[in-house]
Amino acid sequence: MKRDYLFWKKQHDGENLELFNDDPLGQLWLKTKSIVRKEIISEFNKRNSINLSSTTLSKQFEELFDLLSKDVKKSHAALDKYISYKNKSLLKNLNRGKLVSELYKLKVFEWGGDYQNSLDKYLVSHYVKAISSYDLLLSKFENEINRAVQGYVLNSWYNHWSSILIEHIFKSHKSVLPAVGQIKSVDFFINNIPFDLKVTYFPSEYLKLKRREKGLPVELTFLKAKAKSLNINYDKKGKPSDIYYEITEKLKEKGSKECLNVLTELKNSNIEIVKESQRNPKMLSQWLYENQGEMRFGSENRLFLVLIDTDDFTNSWKLKRNLELLTPAINSYLNNFSKKQRKDFEIVFNYSGRPQTFKALADIIFIVK
Repeated sequence: MKRDYLFWKKQHDGENLELFNDDPLGQLWLKTKSIVRKEIISEFNKRNSINLSSTTLSKQFEELFDLLSKDVKKSHAALDKYISYKNKSLLKNLNRGKLVSELYKLKVFEWGGDYQNSLDKYLVSHYVKAISSYDLLLSKFENEINRAVQGYVLNSWYNHWSSILIEHIFKSHKSVLPAVGQIKSVDFFINNIPFDLKVTYFPSEYLKLKRREKGLPVELTFLKAKAKSLNINYDKKGKPSDIYYEITEKLKEKGSKECLNVLTELKNSNIEIVKESQRNPKMLSQWLYENQGEMRFGSENRLFLVLIDTDDFTNSWKLKRNLELLTPAINSYLNNFSKKQRKDFEIVFNYSGRPQTFKALADIIFIVK
């Protein structure tokens, strides 16, 4: 089959992304797609003395790709030069210091919902369908609903702008060529390989899995048992997260050797699991693909940025604004990217409910405090 514009469009739309990894023509298609915005494509054409007869963006994309594909190497150079130029202009407009200061104003990270951070489902379940009285519903706005909405908005704000900050670090590196306009499944190219950046934390379910494989109890079960033996009372009817917090805080406050040893034992066992993941990141990469949400499923190449505060995993969200940790770790990874072996990136995974086996290139940058 001829690998023309329609071929690559079909692969991209159908999420058959593996072919783009090693084909310069496919990579050219992606780079061209990244400049298909009215003002951007017009500027690129003007700078490269290209005249298009098409008027709609979709047709301009096809026409421009057909022209560029006549000399793939030269066209890559032209696109790289233009994209780098646009990227430098965009980077100048971000005041990193001011943005970091703004992000430090968020002191508590609490989502306003309990359906995997889905506020609408939370509100419908807890208020719309649960309360038939209009006056009672109105009374809930003063504290409960307003607080839930505020938490959701503040956390979403924090995630958005901290992601901008992190992307800025990547896009400032010489080996990274960003997608100027948004492309589904591609944030940037490293050595022409397209990657989607995913910022996440060390998954609690993965930690639980690895503890079970090692014959270790679930963290909360471990803490409850230790609390009982050390005569530490706690609210047994509380939510798991509240019980976890109460026991750990009371262990710290009591401060005896036995209490501190409990916290040290728990911390060390978890840190060892983190270290094993750092030594063999492919296992965690595969788990992240296989356990992603159905609504956001994707088989594209992914570069995971996994944030871990080893003193308290629940505080890992704070690392999104910690430039002192983020910048050197990301730059070090990118500086050594070309030294990595291709086999180290290759991930094969299956996904529940989908018959096919997926292949992707993925890696993990661990940010550990």
